[in-house]
Order: sequence, then C-alpha cells, then structure tokens
Amino acid sequence: MLKELLEARLAPALKAAGAPEGSPVALTVSTKAEFGDYQMNGAMGAAKRLKRPPRELAEAVLAAADLNDLVSEASIAGPGFINLRLRETVLEAELEAFETDVLAPSAAAADAHRVVIDYSSPNLAKEMHVGHLRSTIIGDALARCFAHGGWTVLRQNHVGDWGTQFGMLLAFLNSLEADEGDRAAEAELADLEQFYRRAKARFDEDPAFAALSRETVVKLQQGDPACREAWQRFIDVSLSHCEALYRRLQVTLTREHVHAESAYNDALPGVIEALRDQGLLTQSDGAQCVFLDEFTGKDDAPLPLIVQKSDGGYLYATTDLAAVRYRCTTLKADRALYLVDKRQGLHFKQVFAVAAAAGFITGPCSFEHMPFGTMLGEDGRPFRTRAGDVIKLADLLDEAERRAAALVAEKNPALGAEARTEIAKAVALGAVKYADLSKHRSNDYVFSWDTMLSFDGNTAPYLQYAYSRIQSLFSKAGLAPESLKASVKLEAPQERALALVLLRTEEVLQQVRDQGLPHLLCTHLYDVATAFTAFYEHCPVLSASDADTQGSRLALARRCGATLRQGLELLGIPVVQRM
Repeated sequence: MLKELLEARLAPALKAAGAPEGSPVALTVSTKAEFGDYQMNGAMGAAKRLKRPPRELAEAVLAAADLNDLVSEASIAGPGFINLRLRETVLEAELEAFETDVLAPSAAAADAHRVVIDYSSPNLAKEMHVGHLRSTIIGDALARCFAHGGWTVLRQNHVGDWGTQFGMLLAFLNSLEADEGDRAAEAELADLEQFYRRAKARFDEDPAFAALSRETVVKLQQGDPACREAWQRFIDVSLSHCEALYRRLQVTLTREHVHAESAYNDALPGVIEALRDQGLLTQSDGAQCVFLDEFTGKDDAPLPLIVQKSDGGYLYATTDLAAVRYRCTTLKADRALYLVDKRQGLHFKQVFAVAAAAGFITGPCSFEHMPFGTMLGEDGRPFRTRAGDVIKLADLLDEAERRAAALVAEKNPALGAEARTEIAKAVALGAVKYADLSKHRSNDYVFSWDTMLSFDGNTAPYLQYAYSRIQSLFSKAGLAPESLKASVKLEAPQERALALVLLRTEEVLQQVRDQGLPHLLCTHLYDVATAFTAFYEHCPVLSASDADTQGSRLALARRCGATLRQGLELLGIPVVQRM
C-alpha cells in the first residue's frame, strides 16, 4: 500500500526528529490535489507534547526522512502539515502488481485471524421482510471483505426458532391437520406470513387455543417427540423460504451457517450456574438479574440484565450470553461482530459487559455490536406498504426487477429479451443493495426508487455502467482484457489521478475491516468510476496517438474495470458486460 510505504519511512524520521516514543505518523489522503497526494499531521501532535513549534519539528522530520526514491515533492504548509507528492515511477511500479497483490483474494492461513459475523437472523415464524435486509446485506459484505483479506470467516445465522410463538404455530398446525387433513395443512404452511397471521388471530381471540399454545411450547421445550417432529417440519419450511431469498440476494449464507436460538438450550442452565458462581446474580421480584455499576436508568437507578424469569424461563439475554461463550471458547474468535439494529445497543452493551465479568470472554477476543439504522419511506416513517403492512423482501425484489426492466428497455431498446432480463436482474439487485450499503450503516436512510435506479451519481447503475463501458473498450479493440501485456505509463494528469485512486483500494478495504463500514468501499468505487470518467473524456484510448499510449491506457482501464468488478463483488453486487 502507498500509505504503508510512506509510513515505513516517516515513522523512524519522526522518532529521529525527537518525537516522543509511539507518536503516530497520522498520514491521511490530501483533501486537494494541489496539496499533494498525502498529508502527514503527526508532527503537530508530537510538537504539542514536546512544547516545541510544530513547524520546526516538521522541518526536522523532513530532514531525517529518506524519501527521495518515493516522493517528488515534499513541503510544509501552515503550522506544520507535511504535504507529499509521490513519484509517477512509484505509482507505475505499484500498478504492475496491483491486480495480484490487491485485487486477488488472500488465502486464509492456518493461523489466520478468525472473525465471527452474526447477521441476517430472521425469525422463522414469518417470511423475511424489509426489516431483515440491512443485517443480511451489510453482514454479507463484511464477510466477503474479511475473507478477501485472508481472515477465517465464521458466519453465524442466529435465527429465531424457539419460544411461545412456536407453541402457537404448532398448535395451529395440529388443529389444521385434525380439521382439514395433512395436505391442506401443508398448503397453508406454504404461505408463512398468512399462516402466522391466522394463528396469531386465533391466539388473540380464543382463550382455549392460547392455553393450548402455552401447553404446546412447554411440551416442545421438554423434548416431546411429536412436538419436536412437527417443529422440525416448520423449521425446514421456514429455512427453505430464507434460502430462496438468500439465493436471490446473492448472499453467501447457507443452511450450514444456521446456529439457531435452540442450539443454546442445553447451555442455558450452565450460564446461570456460572453467573451464580461468580457472585453476579441478584434476585429481584423473583427473577434472576445481573446488576453492573456502569448501567443505570432514570434517577440513576440500577439497570438489570434479566437472565431468568421468576417461573424459571430464560430470556434472549441468557441465549446471547451462551452464544458469547460459544463463539469465544468453541469457535475461538478473535473478533465477533453483531449486525443488529441500533435500538439493541444497550442490550448488547450489557450482554458483553456481563459476559466479560463472568469470564465468558477470554484472551484477545473482541465483541462488537455493529448497529444499523432503519429503512424509511419517503414520508420519513419506517418503510411499509400503503396499507401500513410490512413489505415482504420477495415483493421488494419483484418490484425492483420490474422497475429495472422498464428502465433497461428505455435505455437500450435494441436489447433482446434474454439480455434485457439478465441486465434488469443485475441492475435491480445492485440498486437495492447499494442504496443501503452506500449509507453509513448507523444512520437511517430513505428508500427511493428514483434515486437508487438512477444512472447518475453514487448509485449501483452508475458503477455497473462504468464497468460495462470499460468492457466495451476492449470489445471494440478486439482484445480480451487478460491478454493485454502493456505496462502503464502515466503522462496526463487524469491518468495519474485515476492511478492514485486505484492504488488506495487496499487502504479502503483495511478501513472497512477495521471499522465494519461498507459505505467506505462504496465511496471508493464511486471515486474510481468518477476518475475513470474524467480519464475517458480527456485521454483518447482507442484513438490514441500511438500504439504505446493506447496500450498504456488500455492497461490502466483494465485495472479500473478489475477494481470495479472486485469491489462490487465484495458488496455482493453483480456486473454485466453491457448495458
């Protein structure tokens, strides 16, 4: 990475200039091209600690730094900023190995860092809806980015498959089979959403059925064979619905990644016992609770984490504590990331704190809640149908494909039906995913069909179009991109600008892994596409003045196309050869 090359030279220079031990280089991308390519701010902070003039320290850093082979210009600006401009020969050399060193996935070594990513986690009592979209696609993008960086990725789909609602559903299924027969019951079960609504309506209206539902869940929890068999049928149907959507969304989750709520049942008594052994349990109104000093509510009243109800039942917190223990001790995670709605922030802070106090988190393992905001309609309210119903995820994708098909037909009416369908599906999926992934995950965002399907601005169609335009260059040249052997020679400023943004790709991917923020990759890909547009408009490629210039510019275009393709793949977004 360019940043690493510079930091390796600047860190010892900062130390030699007299900075305190451990002073950061603080190297950032310059905000304007006239300031250079990178800006070092470390002299400012170090000078403050030393009580020296920062400009004086910056001068000492430059005097001590061995930068001649990397940097063509180095200057001090303002009170002590160090501006650096890289040599074109350095950029050209880095571009030679760019596709294999940066874009190619790193192989996970036997001792690779292990990251557990908890994402999607639908409730198996219902069909997946738009509320499951953010966790599913943000989590999947992070899983892809970690795997690309050589991490061992352990996907965990903590689906909801337990609790009172399943007693209700099983009781309803049994009543349907008794009244209408097995075949009719199976037909009803095919529409999970409708099945759930009918069961819930009966639960609310029929006290006898509600009592039967509660009896059924007790039998289920006690391991009654008939209940377990019926429950497994329901789980299989539900998971089949999820798997069909995962395939449509092109996410990497499969059934082998499911580690459901019920998987922790046998561990829950041990969780309570461990908390008791550590002296963490307090009985409050008959329930078993953990009170930690750092958690208080109104009027500074202690805020408990309830782990066992007065009737002996367990809660989500108990299951989550068991999951923490499992992920740390069994899966041996170095990091565990939870892609869960930001409204659960306090819950996870408490769970992680209690888990640490109980000794469930051992060694260097880091548990991190990766919160996300809400998808809103254009009225600023949670995104729903006009009737106020939650939108099924399958229906959302259907609508996206319908709109994309109309848009593609309008943009390119000469396309055949098969090509139009293929492109429309890619555009639709890209638009839905990118509209979400391009926003900071902790923010709410407004879902807008017009914005997400636009071919202008920071959208998936814009990036997909930029990629297809690069492929068109090679098609017109009669060349396969991989067959091109030419090296890149940077002469025009637009060539240099494009090379520089391409070579920052690994820096961005590292930031995505460090911070769990896929929108950083989206912004980078938009910068790549924008820089390519400027390059394309100012630097003739196929009509270049000579063969060497044409070869160089095609080589640069190939690296740009490979970056867009790889970057979109890491976001789970397909590309197409033409649009």
